[in-house]
Amino acid sequence: MRFALPTMFVVAFALAQPGWVRAAQDAARAAQEFYAAESALREYVLEALEHNPSIAALAARHRATLERVPQVQALPDPVLGFAQALRSVETRVGPQWQTVSLSQAFPWFGTLDLRGQVALREAAATYQLYQARQREVIARVKAAFYDLAYVDSAIDISEEERLMLEHYEQLAQARYATGQGLQQAVIKTQAEITKVVDRLQILHQQRTSLAARLNTLLTRPPHQGLAPIGHLDIPDVELDLEELYAIGNQHRQELQAARELIERGERSIELAEKEFWPDVTIGAAFVNVGGRGDLAAGQAPPPDNGKNVLNLSVGLTIPLRREKYRAGVREAAEILVAERQTLKSARDEMEFAIRDQVIRLETLREQVTLFEQVLLPQAEEALRSTEAAYETGQLGTLDLLDSERVLLEVRLMHERHYADYLVALTNLERAIGTTFPRTEE
Repeated sequence: MRFALPTMFVVAFALAQPGWVRAAQDAARAAQEFYAAESALREYVLEALEHNPSIAALAARHRATLERVPQVQALPDPVLGFAQALRSVETRVGPQWQTVSLSQAFPWFGTLDLRGQVALREAAATYQLYQARQREVIARVKAAFYDLAYVDSAIDISEEERLMLEHYEQLAQARYATGQGLQQAVIKTQAEITKVVDRLQILHQQRTSLAARLNTLLTRPPHQGLAPIGHLDIPDVELDLEELYAIGNQHRQELQAARELIERGERSIELAEKEFWPDVTIGAAFVNVGGRGDLAAGQAPPPDNGKNVLNLSVGLTIPLRREKYRAGVREAAEILVAERQTLKSARDEMEFAIRDQVIRLETLREQVTLFEQVLLPQAEEALRSTEAAYETGQLGTLDLLDSERVLLEVRLMHERHYADYLVALTNLERAIGTTFPRTEE
């Protein structure tokens, strides 16, 4: 029983794992931590988590690794044997004709438990990789959404620009008709309108491509329509590098997977060392004995004449191939070294990603502030001044078009910085494995 009881407990624990892990997966999917101030974006993310095939594939792979636990925890199948004597073995109590045996092998103490621990650690690592894939899909959906939002804003701004230029064209034509303006001004305005129309065509093509990418992430038909996205706001966040490193070290799924694999490696070394110890086989055999029918036995039957035999046996394997077992230990040790290096590499990559995105966010925040407080007001004021001078005849159409073009570029760049800021926040979320701390919308 010293062999069976630990195994029974661990097997029962392992068999209980799939339901527990599925519940954890459902809870994690229902309460994903990610920043999404827009209800449409949150719905897109949850839809992607529900239907994305790459996530489903890793979930299935995780469930498969869980099913390995009861397999490695189980004892080897017992062996049932039958032997028929071709020539009976004569004994004092009669000939032996048939033997029925049953034997069971037991690995050395603790071997089955270690096998289960190794399998459970591997299952835990695949679960972390499954969650990492969820985070990756979240990041991709959000990045596509923010890029799509920029294109929608750029289309709106360009449409406003086109309407404004058409108004300027009418003014230029009216001036030309009355002899107060030049035909060149009309032609130049029409050329600017053509440029804006060309830009709109390019933007609509980009929107079609971005919508197809987002639909693909949502497992929708690529051509399915997506509602236009309104202007996005950006949150204020505190970007403390040391705090972000600590959060990432705790939550980044690749790091947790690497830690689980290190634990698996340590248990694997212990398991390899068990190979130096023998396996135990316990058996029982029933021997059918025929009674003696000879004259002497008939006149004076021996005690227990024809009584069947029941015997017990115990056997040990002999682990002679010591170098093979040493090689197994060395192999497990090298795998452990590799897993520890993988953890170090993942941590270095995480810290680089965090620092890179923090620098990018700080830069983008300064640029957004510069555009909002300086460049946009200046460009708008310059256009108003140019329009006033144009109406009084102090400036011509070309000056008006220059001011309008400057404002257009500033507005487009401002929207681009907004989208880039949100994409950088998305990348920061991906780097730390959870939502970024202390947001104020």
